[in-house]
Amino acid sequence: MNDSSWGAPPRTGYWGTPGQGAPPAGPAYDAQDALLPSETRPMPIVPDVPVSGSDQDDRGATRTSGPPFRHEPPQEPMPSAPQPVPAAPQPPQKKSAGRDLGAAIGVGVGLGAVIVASLFIVKAVFIGVIVVAVVVGLWELTSRLQERKGIKAPLVPLAVGGAAMVVAGYVRGTEGAWVAMSLTALAVLVWRMTEPPEGYLKDVTAGVFAAFYVPFLATFVALMLTADDGPRRVLTFLLLTVVSDTGAYAIGWRFGKHKLAPRISPGKTREGLVGAVTFAMAAGALCMEFLIDDGAWWQGLLIGLAVAASATLGDLGESMIKRDLGIKDMGTLLPGHGGIMDRLDSLLPTAPVVWLLLVVFVRSG
Repeated sequence: MNDSSWGAPPRTGYWGTPGQGAPPAGPAYDAQDALLPSETRPMPIVPDVPVSGSDQDDRGATRTSGPPFRHEPPQEPMPSAPQPVPAAPQPPQKKSAGRDLGAAIGVGVGLGAVIVASLFIVKAVFIGVIVVAVVVGLWELTSRLQERKGIKAPLVPLAVGGAAMVVAGYVRGTEGAWVAMSLTALAVLVWRMTEPPEGYLKDVTAGVFAAFYVPFLATFVALMLTADDGPRRVLTFLLLTVVSDTGAYAIGWRFGKHKLAPRISPGKTREGLVGAVTFAMAAGALCMEFLIDDGAWWQGLLIGLAVAASATLGDLGESMIKRDLGIKDMGTLLPGHGGIMDRLDSLLPTAPVVWLLLVVFVRSG
């Protein structure tokens, strides 16, 4: 039985053409549906209780002929799809420092102890610390240049010339530092001649840049050490740089909202710069008043302001290099810090600034 036999009957006659007479008793069917003699048609299913021919169907129409109505049991409504339960509000996430803060503090304290001990016990030992930092920094820089850009800055002449630069600056002053820098650049040009000429220009350019960026700027720390109060000048330089970085980190992490240079270093904020300036100026006033002979607090304010600017620019400069190389850190030697170069980024450009201002405000020593 198909669905067309349910419901109200046609108004008149059969589904055929008018004049063909009344339809046969029973359900209507087309001629093409007639069964062959050998075929059988299944009997319709009828309810057990007979129903009168005048019963009404579900729509209220009265049937006078045909099989009795078969009432299907009422269908249960389909269960509606479960409504999604709104997620419970999550507590606001705390800002992350981005590094292992415990390891960073531990390594920083350890390095500070070594530096201060060598600085006030034997000056020559502190010069050795500078030389080691310079050589390791050159190794990190040249390794990343070769890995990421295919630039082969010769490490051997850079390491030897860098160590000579620091020692010459301590022994012979600024003249010795400049002479050593010139000889190191010449050694880089000659050393690279032992390899094929392809890439010569970019290799020697990167080598001369590395010689200036790492050992030559570090030489100004050795120049500060040559003064009568050299250890205290170096300590002032280190304290101001560290305090500037700490102030920028603390204030920027807690209150930073406005990006300082999003294309270079997205983590740095203008609020962090304000913190660096404030902390460095306060530390500068204290250091010049209590550590430097013949120093004045107002001089410390100016030195602190200059340190905050140079340290920030140095940090942004190395961030620019790392972004160009596509790396986060220059190395992994210092847990929680990265590499040596990741700690020297703000120290190196700040060294000549502090050395010059101390010479101008106090004396060369």
